[in-house]
Formats: sequence, structure tokens, C-alpha cells
Amino acid sequence: MAGRRLFGKKLRHNVDLPAALLLPPEPAPTTTTSLYPPIVASMTAKSKASKRRRVEGHYGRVHALSDITSKLGLITGLQRLKYVVYPQTFSLNADRWYQHFTKTVYLAGLPERRGPGEQDVAGLLERRGPGEQDVAGLPERRGPGEQDVARIKSLVCEALLQEFFYTKKGRTFLYREQEVSAAPFLTSVMSILSSQCAQYNPTLTQSSLDLKPQVNFYWLRGETVVPRGHRKGRVDPIRFQIDDEPLAQIRVPKQLPEFVPLDFVVPEEVPVIPYEPNKLPLFQRQYENNIFIGSKVDDPCRFGHTQFHLVPDKFKRERLQKLNKGDQIEVFLRANGIASLFAWTGAQAMYQGFWSQADVTRPFVSQAVISDGKYFSFFCYQLNTLSLQVDCDKDPNRKNICWGTQSAPLYETVEKDDVKGFNDDVLRQLVDFFLNCPT
Repeated sequence: MAGRRLFGKKLRHNVDLPAALLLPPEPAPTTTTSLYPPIVASMTAKSKASKRRRVEGHYGRVHALSDITSKLGLITGLQRLKYVVYPQTFSLNADRWYQHFTKTVYLAGLPERRGPGEQDVAGLLERRGPGEQDVAGLPERRGPGEQDVARIKSLVCEALLQEFFYTKKGRTFLYREQEVSAAPFLTSVMSILSSQCAQYNPTLTQSSLDLKPQVNFYWLRGETVVPRGHRKGRVDPIRFQIDDEPLAQIRVPKQLPEFVPLDFVVPEEVPVIPYEPNKLPLFQRQYENNIFIGSKVDDPCRFGHTQFHLVPDKFKRERLQKLNKGDQIEVFLRANGIASLFAWTGAQAMYQGFWSQADVTRPFVSQAVISDGKYFSFFCYQLNTLSLQVDCDKDPNRKNICWGTQSAPLYETVEKDDVKGFNDDVLRQLVDFFLNCPT
């Protein structure tokens, strides 16, 4: 009895303690090491877990590389059938297909300039204060005045007369007339503008001018089921390749300023094409995957400024209108601008270490002029995302943006040694493109 009363007193003595203190103490955690390695999926099996392990291993190897050349070689190492996208195509409504392939929104008109020296040339830019410096360390200058624009106009007219009046040219090969007259004229215009605008845009003094360079880009977009072969029934990403060759392009050592912020939400939607690309039609080929901006990785001028594209001889406005395809004139130019600038800016971003699984942290901007020697179209492109694969395309607000204008004639006709109906607005737009410089 005494023992039971003593035990009861102890219970009554601990009745006011918290419940956590009345519980027995937890045993100290012990680290146990397994005698066997963890069970993982096989690297050679056909299961989904095995495929996921192989893909994650490939992504990890690419992330671990710091050398850009090795990283590009690992990204483009797998050789499969891919759709070859031709920037200059006569397929009907190709611009909507190209927007879907590149996740690009097309906006009519040109964006506002944000960098120094990019105001309208007719506005006569005011002089900078003494001692002010730009990014390159060179003093900024005022924009070209009326006399400067008049001098540029006279040089352009002289180059036009040189190719279409002074030089006597014989009969050309079939569908090669553009290469004889329009191509030399556009090359001269590019040289004239870059040299005359260099005093107002110091970046052009450090730029590199490429004639007929090679531009390539390889990417994945969408999924498809392998229809035949030993891999029949497997789900593969759809692979694309662009092999472009502009007439000329300018590369600069510093990046052009963005037109809109990276997180800017565009209200327009990207067209969705629910068909296979071979319905465009596009055709699959198998050769080496290439990513190239026109120069090697270690070139100091690794950013794009402006491209000039020459339309082929088959692109005749009278011919298309005679075939009742007058509405496809601007479609052809839009498709060329979207495909060419996407390939160029995408390759620039991958030269900086970005790729589909490591999306860009800043926009990449480039410009393009498409012409047949008389009509000029202007395009600006801002690359906001490289995540176009199914497994990484998660943000619907991240879209690439392309701005463009309707084609306009630079002149009406060339009569003997006189240029009739010269369009000053087209010349001002050309000068404005060359005044765009890094901030």
C-alpha cells in the first residue's frame, strides 16, 4: 500500500508538466549506409525511365562544359533526319509556319529606338556636352544633318547610276540578272552607309563586314512519332535546320540595345500549325548539324548588327501578280526576315553559352534589309527565348518578336543619267538602321 501511494504521489507531482516532456526521449539518428547501390533505370532499355535517364545525363554533360566549342559540338552531335527551313521560299503563307517553328510574333511597323544616336535623322540631333563618352570610350557625335543626308543621297545615286547606266552589261544567264546589277548596288550601298555613318556611330569603326557569309542554326520544336525503320513508334522531337547566305552582314563587338524588356508581354499570339512540316512543304535531310553566325567562336565581333538580303530572280512582282499571287509578295519577305533573323540571333545567343535548357537572360537584337535593288523592306528582331522544345517550353509569355515594314521603292526609274522619284524616307530608314549602336 505504501508503494502504491508513493507511485500515485509521483503521478500527481508530474501532472503539470507538458506532454512533450512526459514522452520517452527519441533515439539518436543513426546513419545507415546501404550495402548495394541505388536501383536506377538501364541506359540501354526502351522504357520511359531509361530514356529520361539518358536525356538527363546528356543535359548534365552539356551544363558541365564551359568551352563554347565543345558545348556546341555536344548539342549538335546527334545526327537525325531534320527539316531544312529555307529562308527564301515560295510556299503559300509560309510566314505563319515560320512563326510557329520559331515561336515568333510578327508586329507591323518598326520599334522605337532606345540607344544613343538612334533618333530620326530629320530631327538633327543636338550636340553632346563636352567630355561625355559612350560605351566604347569614344566621344559621341551629333546625328547627321541635312547636308550629311544630302551627301549620302548623292553617293547612293552615283552607285545606282554606276550599276544601271554607266556600266555596259551584256546578256546574263537565266535567272542570274539580280547578281549582275542589284547585288553590286546593294553591296555599294552597305559600304557607303557604314563609312558615312561611322562618324556618328563609333561602333561601326570596330565592326566586321562579311560578304556572302554562311549562317546556320539548328533547333528542336514539337514532337512526332517515327513512322518507319528500326525506331518505329518512338516519340522524337522535330528537328529543324536553317542554312542561310545573306548578301552581306555587319558584326559588332558589343550587343545592340533591346527594343522591349525581356519580360514584356506581347498580346498577340504565336500562330499554331497542327500539321507536320512536310505539309508546307518542307523536306527532311540528314547531314551535319551546324550553328554558325558567320565567324568562329573566338572572333571579337560576335554580335549581329544588320544583314542585307537579295531576293532571287524568280521573285518578280509582275510575275506573281500575273499568277494571281500578289498577296504572297509581302508573305515572302516576312518569311525571309523571320527565318534569317531568328537563325542569326539564335546562333549569337548560343555563342554566349545559352541553349534550350539554359534560356537567355537578356535579349539578342539584330536588323535586316531585304531588297531587289529597287524595293526595300526593313525588319528588326528580338530573340527572347531559345526554349522551344516540349520539355522546356513552359512560359507562354516568352515569345520572340519580329517587327517589319511593307516594301517601298527607293526610286521610280533610272532615265539615262538621272534618277527619277527618289524616296527620301527609305534612305532615312537605311541611315537610321546604321545609326543603331550599343548603349
